[in-house]
Amino acid sequence: MLGKYKAENLSNAQGHPTGGHAEGVGIKIKWQNGPLGRGKDRKEPNGAFVETVIDIARQRLEFYQESEFRCEANAVAIMHLKAALDVLDRRTKEREAREVEGTHQK
Repeated sequence: MLGKYKAENLSNAQGHPTGGHAEGVGIKIKWQNGPLGRGKDRKEPNGAFVETVIDIARQRLEFYQESEFRCEANAVAIMHLKAALDVLDRRTKEREAREVEGTHQK
């Protein structure tokens, strides 16, 4: 059952994704607002990253799998969440190799 939630995604004047938030019963997310920068200009995060939220869901399903509620559906969902994390990690590594990670450069 998908719970109801409200989400607002924000962009800057150039149309680049910046911050935003999402809220629902039992959850409140404030998204990272702006790029972190690179090198000596690197900033501390000021909000959540999609990867962290995905990993929280993966961890919770793995917790269920250690209980009497272990099931194939949870295992498949965990596999897909791990796949999503792998794809996003590859994207980050590719951006880092091009030295654009932490910026709004494509």
